Amino acid sequence: MSSLFLRGFVLGFAVAASPGPIFFLCLRRTLLRGRLYGLVSGLGVATADGFYGAVASFGIAAVATAIASGRRPLAVIGGLVLIGLGARILLERRREVGEAPATKGTGFAWAYLSTLGLTITNPATIISFAALAATLGLGMGAGLVKPLVPVVGVVLGSALWWCVLAVAASVLWARITPGVVRGMSTFSGVAIVILGMLAIYSAFS
Repeated sequence: MSSLFLRGFVLGFAVAASPGPIFFLCLRRTLLRGRLYGLVSGLGVATADGFYGAVASFGIAAVATAIASGRRPLAVIGGLVLIGLGARILLERRREVGEAPATKGTGFAWAYLSTLGLTITNPATIISFAALAATLGLGMGAGLVKPLVPVVGVVLGSALWWCVLAVAASVLWARITPGVVRGMSTFSGVAIVILGMLAIYSAFS
């Protein structure tokens, strides 16, 4: 059991730490909105990672069969949401860092749900999990408890990475220039728009 947990933990941490649009989005949110907002955003990613960890641990066939009938409309809706979020980020990219990041407790639900949706609909996430799960030897196990152990490890490993990122970004905030923040905003916004377009394209391909 401990070996399964450790492998799941390593998998969750490794996938979460991979540089990509979600990484820069959460980093940007931490710099602009504060440590807690960035952490809540990261927990949305960890939840999605746990979902894919469950797919890898329990086997993907049953999940694929369950969602096949609704794949096209879900992909279109998810793609439109991604495009809208990416466009919003691009419109806000000129915001400068002149004061300490905001610490208001508003928008936490949006912070969590938006990154959850982004990660779930990100093709790179499922590819990364499929490859790493095979490498680490995760697969279907007997009963219910055994397959759940690596899933818990995945969630905790991913959550630990986002905790580290949120704390590190808030500590280093004073050294981050407005130009760097705008660059991260542009990159994450463009990448998310592209992901949305790919999601819509995949629905009709």
